[in-house]
Amino acid sequence: MRTIIQRVREASVTIDENETASIQQGFLILLGIEGDDTQEDADWLIQKTSNMRVFGDAEGKMNLSVQEIKGSFLVVSQFTLHASTKKGNRPSFIRAARPEQAIPLYEYFIQKLHAQTGLQVETGKFAADMKVNLCNDGPVTIFMDSKNKE
Repeated sequence: MRTIIQRVREASVTIDENETASIQQGFLILLGIEGDDTQEDADWLIQKTSNMRVFGDAEGKMNLSVQEIKGSFLVVSQFTLHASTKKGNRPSFIRAARPEQAIPLYEYFIQKLHAQTGLQVETGKFAADMKVNLCNDGPVTIFMDSKNKE
């Protein structure tokens, strides 16, 4: 399971010209689910994300978590995070999980993130053509992969 986490001042999702979700300060999480991902992968990413200290304290140092600032989350499914670009110029998405596996893990991630943090969790719509608007704060953008825990 892979995520791109962006610290945002605000972010929103628009589907068919209608804004369907929006947050103020917090994290935009792009979530990619791979064929062999499990709830354990989601649990690890949730723990790391919810405790990641990248928000400024009183001295402006990145020392506070999203929980400490009472921020929000916007979670957007993004199968393209598992693109393989090894051959040719057209990416292959064969490693991305099929919807029957990915949807339950996506929903698990969202529910567990809310349960663990008690914070607002907004979402995109799985497999929809979405327009994501954000104001990246910093910019701060962090990539995490549950199969490569660095």
